[in-house]
Amino acid sequence: MDNLVDSLENAYQEFVIAATDVLEAKETFGAQNTPITEAALEAFKHKWELFRVACDQAEDFVESMKQRIGSELLMDEASGPVTRKFGQTGPTSLPTINGVRLQHMFKSVRRLLTELQHGSVAAEGYGTPASSTHSHPSTPFDGRFSEDST
Repeated sequence: MDNLVDSLENAYQEFVIAATDVLEAKETFGAQNTPITEAALEAFKHKWELFRVACDQAEDFVESMKQRIGSELLMDEASGPVTRKFGQTGPTSLPTINGVRLQHMFKSVRRLLTELQHGSVAAEGYGTPASSTHSHPSTPFDGRFSEDST
């Protein structure tokens, strides 16, 4: 994560320097287009693209961490007692779910989300369990989670 932050910071600093170079070139040569101002603009465009790439990488990292943390919290909540405030342990509000079954549910949900993002499930009936078995017969969705019913 430190490398990602450093990369983003460096890209930003280089972008700001390139913007400063453009402003200084414009101030020096006025409204004239000179090779110096053109070079400064090209460098600015290049640094802007690098900064955008660094921002996209940081955003992807944050999203993956959000998903990972959310999955871990859900797994903890569904699989048993959790640590409460001030170190107290107490029962959860959800019944216990088998960990393997929960992982299968996660995979099914992720697959359906991916399909929805790519638009492939929309034509098959909005991602119902029946339609998901047609697109991925090797990993059918089992809607009968007996561990959930209490």
